[in-house]
Amino acid sequence: MAIESLAALTEAGKHEDLFDVIVRSDCVDRGVTPGESIAQMTALYGAIRRAQEGYDAGLRSHSGMVGGDGARMRAYASSGRTICGEYIGSVLAQALEMGESNACMKCIVAAPTAGSCGVLPAVLLPYQQREGLSDTEMVPAMYVAGAIGQVIAQKASIAGAAGGCQAEIGTASAMGAAALCYLAGGSAEAVCHAAAMAIKSLLGLVCDPIAGLVEVPCVKRNAAGAMIAMSSADLALAGIRSAVPPDEVIDAMREVGDKMDVSLRETGLGGMAATPFGQAVSEKMNSTEP
Repeated sequence: MAIESLAALTEAGKHEDLFDVIVRSDCVDRGVTPGESIAQMTALYGAIRRAQEGYDAGLRSHSGMVGGDGARMRAYASSGRTICGEYIGSVLAQALEMGESNACMKCIVAAPTAGSCGVLPAVLLPYQQREGLSDTEMVPAMYVAGAIGQVIAQKASIAGAAGGCQAEIGTASAMGAAALCYLAGGSAEAVCHAAAMAIKSLLGLVCDPIAGLVEVPCVKRNAAGAMIAMSSADLALAGIRSAVPPDEVIDAMREVGDKMDVSLRETGLGGMAATPFGQAVSEKMNSTEP
């Protein structure tokens, strides 16, 4: 999808639906027909659904740090005792479940990366269930999310090693915010500002995986990213806009990532990875490696 800026996406969306804009762009970019493009995106959403259904609460990650929390959150969400309510609880549970599945080597869909795979499913799947939407009705939102992700990838980065976790969870949150805003009837302008507000809320987030594993603090950050995506979408739907133009927000994201110390960019040397607990896990994992 050769869409180079959020400004261009906003302008195109003034004249036709974003879904049509992005599908046409994808067809030109990859040399496929609209039918082929939509079939591929439909299959991708189907893979997310299968990943959801394949969650196994009994699995534990290689380090033993991750597993079972998604089921705990889902049980708590159904208890009637939550602070945020059952719907928000289901979003949190979905984010954790998908992140745990990734850490436990189950099949997931990188959105945009494996470490941030829980955010988009967490905001889309519970919304689909609540609103009674079909998979076909969800596919346009996947295109919107993909377009946002592509712009960020071109203008900044989606890799934790290059730009910190703001590039992974931050991008995923922006994608989720934009997708939700679109599903709820937001304009192209609202969609892009929802993405910008999500990025701003996660600007500077470091990538500091303990022992270099995509487990801690990665999985729980998916839950936080989903919450920011939802709040950003609602802000935009209320008519609130980012004071800083969306493309400039992405430019700032790139600048922050470039200035981030290497110890905070997926090297496992700083942040949570550098805590006594993190170092102990790392030493244990290194001692058990063949």
